[in-house]
Amino acid sequence: MRSLLFAANWKMNLGPSDARSYLATFLKAYAAQPNRQVWFFPPAVSLEAVAMGLGNRADVLAGVQDVYWEPKGAFTGAISAPLAAQAGAKAALIGHSERRHVFGETDEQTGKKLAAALAAQLHPVLCVGETLEQRDSGQTLAVVKRQLAAALGERAATARVTIAYEPVWAIGTGRNATPRDAATVHAAIRAWLEQHGAAETRILYGGSVNLKNAAELLAEQELDGVLVGGASLDPQAWVELVRTAVA
Repeated sequence: MRSLLFAANWKMNLGPSDARSYLATFLKAYAAQPNRQVWFFPPAVSLEAVAMGLGNRADVLAGVQDVYWEPKGAFTGAISAPLAAQAGAKAALIGHSERRHVFGETDEQTGKKLAAALAAQLHPVLCVGETLEQRDSGQTLAVVKRQLAAALGERAATARVTIAYEPVWAIGTGRNATPRDAATVHAAIRAWLEQHGAAETRILYGGSVNLKNAAELLAEQELDGVLVGGASLDPQAWVELVRTAVA
């Protein structure tokens, strides 16, 4: 049976009290299932509430949405990987498209953040993906490989990471890559990882994933799970999505 990862990125939603209420509903409705993991990435203010609320269940964990690469210092508003770990994070989103394209994060900065997450014993979920302009000009694979190389470099063979392919043009737009489109890019990512000694790395798909398309996407064997934004904000709907039947 395939091992699938369902990652919920709450973005700038659900404060601590909302998070506790959400988890009360989710955990009551969702029992652990074989070969399925559920990771939550709440906003930083809710990280500790989520980490504590999940308790000791082995199939769920809390992660942080972003980290700064310095471990501490005069960086007002930033969160270091050690601080996130102290608050209960076990994983970290690195290089999410909104960090790259809204906040101007560079490939170099993404690499520094990934290294910082690893140093703090956090499991990085490295996000890669192309814009619509890059897609239309046939640059998808070149962009994705560049992002992989910049963030992982020589660490690819030894770093314990997960990759999330999220085409920028499909984030929050209601558009998403077809299952075949996603599988094609995932296969290219897999080939790059194999060339760099990291064939067993999990690869998720993110980009307007919802209850209507989750089963079709996950039917593609190249996909090891999904990174979900808006469709993860309602606990009952998230339970249904995580229970998605896969052939």
